[in-house]
Amino acid sequence: MATKLPRLDTKCSDCPIRHRAVCSKCDADELEELDQIKFYRSFEAGQTIAWSGDELTFVASVVRGVATLGQTLEDGRTQMLGLLLPSDFIGRPGRTSVAHDIEAVTDVTLCCFRRAPFEKMLIETPHIGERLLEMTMDELDSAREWMMILGRKSAREKVASLLTVFARRETPFDNAALQSSIAIDLPLTREAMADYLGLTLETVSRQISALKNDGVIQLDGNRHVIVPNLARLMVETGSNMNMGLHS
Repeated sequence: MATKLPRLDTKCSDCPIRHRAVCSKCDADELEELDQIKFYRSFEAGQTIAWSGDELTFVASVVRGVATLGQTLEDGRTQMLGLLLPSDFIGRPGRTSVAHDIEAVTDVTLCCFRRAPFEKMLIETPHIGERLLEMTMDELDSAREWMMILGRKSAREKVASLLTVFARRETPFDNAALQSSIAIDLPLTREAMADYLGLTLETVSRQISALKNDGVIQLDGNRHVIVPNLARLMVETGSNMNMGLHS
């Protein structure tokens, strides 16, 4: 069940994810139409948004907060499969059930669209479908990149890669940004980072400390990270992080 967090009343034209979400190509009239079929739901950190197999009567964009996609095995073990960050899309048009468990890592607000009218808009407004396809392909590229991260990269490269994913959500990766400093508020605890990366908590903490000692990052508490130079952090990932990660 959704939780009563502070209400978000935002017109589509003023939405913080306006230019990255599924509605990014919509004109004023189409945004007004979306306004008529949307509603907000909020969830507290640790709350389950949906269980695998649940019926989902809406599709949604993450407006703020972070959620995880996961799968629970028969013996009770869980595996984190992906992250849902602001502007990411939840649900699949034409399919009413949820494929994975979705859990709020932080307080999460979703902009939800009633399924039937949204699917009708997909047919009548082709560029919504085009944007959704773009996002789906970006997500596929991201999943393929993450398979390489988990399977082939060192622990240091894995941690640097995850930090780069978070950094991409703070700023576009153009030439100017790559040479600039950026601050990141980590949405995951180190325990959650370890689970996502397939590492131990001790290894994640050790690698974060090593990146700090080498001047790649600066720490202000456990969750606030300053990256003095994005290009240097990207070198630590061991791959071209400009490619394969959705933004």
